[in-house]
Amino acid sequence: MAALTATTPTRAGVVTSGAAVAASDTIAVAILGAHGAFLEIINGNASPDSMTISDASTTVTGAAAAANAPSVTNATSKIFFISPKQADPSTGLVTITHSVTTTVTYKLYPLV
Repeated sequence: MAALTATTPTRAGVVTSGAAVAASDTIAVAILGAHGAFLEIINGNASPDSMTISDASTTVTGAAAAANAPSVTNATSKIFFISPKQADPSTGLVTITHSVTTTVTYKLYPLV
């Protein structure tokens, strides 16, 4: 399991090439803060990346929310909003799993 590192944009701009994903990654609630973050997955692999993004939040009726299970098509990228409410209250982490990792990178931008 690898802890994802965030890049905080500045007015002058920040250069980021992204970083490699692992089979299982985590985002700490401390990075998400009160507003959450945008997670961009860049899939340079020849296969789609079937992902799971954990969600420990509850619906308005109190039912457990379902984990998000998106797919990032090969040679494309997608951006996801990660809410601090998705973090597991016991660990303080949101977990992201990937079906492929070779040439798959991420960029994480906290909303401050």
